[in-house]
Amino acid sequence: MGKYVAQLSFTAPDWDLVTPDLARLHNSACPCLSGDQYVDCCARFHRRDADAPTAEQLMRSRYSAFVVMDPDYILSTWHASTRPESIDLDADMLWRRLDIVSTSEGGPLDTTGTVEFAAHYRLDGERGVQREVSRFVREGKRWFYVDGDVR
Repeated sequence: MGKYVAQLSFTAPDWDLVTPDLARLHNSACPCLSGDQYVDCCARFHRRDADAPTAEQLMRSRYSAFVVMDPDYILSTWHASTRPESIDLDADMLWRRLDIVSTSEGGPLDTTGTVEFAAHYRLDGERGVQREVSRFVREGKRWFYVDGDVR
């Protein structure tokens, strides 16, 4: 599983107290790079107005949640069997770009899926890339992140 470094720590009881930091968006564009505005894209998932229909869309919305520092959404979309009690996010971590490398299964009719991605960031003036193959499972109509292999 990837390492999430931090200044801020949130636990499940704090979920409904967190408001995403929309100031971290660039021109109101969705960080998942869909080409849509955040409010019309991943924000609908973050607000719980809709569930991500595919594993890839869940991956994109989770990435966007890291960008806007929404630990509530990250924890709520993490499968209960592997979800940590809390997650730490680093306010100095600036997520810059998400590249979806490949997907396997994870469609609206599948029950499992994998998404390989590269998430580019800047931290303390240095550039970095987190590469991961993430596993997802669908229960009912909802997709959940299970775990991933960081490369």
